[in-house]
Amino acid sequence: MKIFIGADHRGCALKEKIINLLQKNKFNVQDLGAFDCEKSVDYPKIAYKVAKAVTVNKTNRGILICMSGIGQAMAANKVNGAYAALCYNSQAAQLSRQHNNANILVLGAKFIKPNDIAKTVNNFLNTEFEGGRHLRRVNQIKKIEKGLKLGN
Repeated sequence: MKIFIGADHRGCALKEKIINLLQKNKFNVQDLGAFDCEKSVDYPKIAYKVAKAVTVNKTNRGILICMSGIGQAMAANKVNGAYAALCYNSQAAQLSRQHNNANILVLGAKFIKPNDIAKTVNNFLNTEFEGGRHLRRVNQIKKIEKGLKLGN
């Protein structure tokens, strides 16, 4: 699994902590920016880079961080094949994988508790998609993405 990570200036410091955590756990991590925590950067550009990189291979995962996480999630979800889940705790991260097959974890640096970061990232990266009834719903999301109508 390759992990692509990106943050705007408001998530840059948290991104560095997460990169260190991932590298200690021997994950293959590629940092897509921002590289200067003091310089303002437009989050949609970072979200686009990460989302595009993640969609190249089904085993890829992404992590995006900004102040609230909202903008990063909105931007990443515009890329076909990117399924970004804004998670403020470890349980949400686990469910985003189990039930929704999310491939990008989005974190709000202002809202995630420091003690929850490692478990949240770990749950996201180590939880498998359950399939079953959830597969039907994920396939409905994919239909929406393709502009197809959903039945009643």
